[in-house]
Amino acid sequence: MSDTPVSQPLLDDDALERLDDFFASDQVSEEALDLIGSHGYLVALAVAPRELEPAVWIAELFHGEPRFANAAERSEILDLLERLRSNAIDVLEQGGLPELPFETTLDGLPPEETPIGDWCAGFMEGVFLDEAAWFAQNEEAVATLLLPFMALSGLFDDEPDMAELSADAARLDQLAGQLPELVLDIYLHFRVPPENAKPTPRKKKPARRGKGKR
Repeated sequence: MSDTPVSQPLLDDDALERLDDFFASDQVSEEALDLIGSHGYLVALAVAPRELEPAVWIAELFHGEPRFANAAERSEILDLLERLRSNAIDVLEQGGLPELPFETTLDGLPPEETPIGDWCAGFMEGVFLDEAAWFAQNEEAVATLLLPFMALSGLFDDEPDMAELSADAARLDQLAGQLPELVLDIYLHFRVPPENAKPTPRKKKPARRGKGKR
């Protein structure tokens, strides 16, 4: 039997459909993330090294305040977004994998032409929101963990360091299939001490040779 945990949905289908309808409406800025990008963005907030005030991440997600029909709709939409984020935290805290709302295969397409690219671009928006905190400690390790998300997002294709990976279609497809596991890796990186961070036993001091009692 495989020990790989089963992916768990972060919202049910009805809740995702409600959010999708809202994001697609003219109540939301054209600059705002769509449902898939928002899902990636909120998962990034769930794995981030520190929490941000909701007012901060909500404003960035929507690029301002949406034109909510009334206070009830505002409460409904913001509650669904917070539930998605907090459910991601709960799943990851128990070592589970977040279920992504799309098939994690590229089918030979460039990532930016698929929901995978949109999701990873949203994830990276979540990183950019508090970039200093993400890279405050062990910058190299964090950069390595984020590399798959950067490559799949399509946001960094012009960077020379990304050219080789971006051109490797087989490798990108492999990374796309591993996205839930890669999310868990980042979550654990910020919360579980390295295995080698074990206390070093104190060396025994040699017995002191006195000059004898007086």
